[in-house]
Amino acid sequence: MTKIEKVLFTGKTHTTGSKGGPRHHGNLDLHLTTPGNDTAPTYAYEAVQSHPTAEQLFAGAWSACYIAALGLAAKELKVAVPADLSVEIEVDLGMTGADYFLQGRIHVNLPGVAQEAAEAVAHRADAICPYSKATRGNIDVVLNVVTA
Repeated sequence: MTKIEKVLFTGKTHTTGSKGGPRHHGNLDLHLTTPGNDTAPTYAYEAVQSHPTAEQLFAGAWSACYIAALGLAAKELKVAVPADLSVEIEVDLGMTGADYFLQGRIHVNLPGVAQEAAEAVAHRADAICPYSKATRGNIDVVLNVVTA
């Protein structure tokens, strides 16, 4: 897998889970729900720029999918996740030589969950999420899990 030598742009999102309805975060405010389940938590993500880029849109779709996968993974592994969980995904557009590439970082925040359990849930969510599956082996992706 080719590593990016020079990052040109980073699309960033911050996704939160909320059973109490949408949360408003700024310039790009999209409200997403888990398909086919009207009682599922609502997810919102924010983009930093006033006009979303392809990297931000990809990161936003990926983070919405990934946070839904976190819920599935937690249920499967019988781990209670906190209401204030969050996922930040960063997608870089960069170059190596004359070629363009993408790379990503997933930051999972599961406050109050034991580190080992949080990592198990995050890795299982990564295995479930179709966006993570699509990127696996195609772009460099780093997964970070924070519980504090």
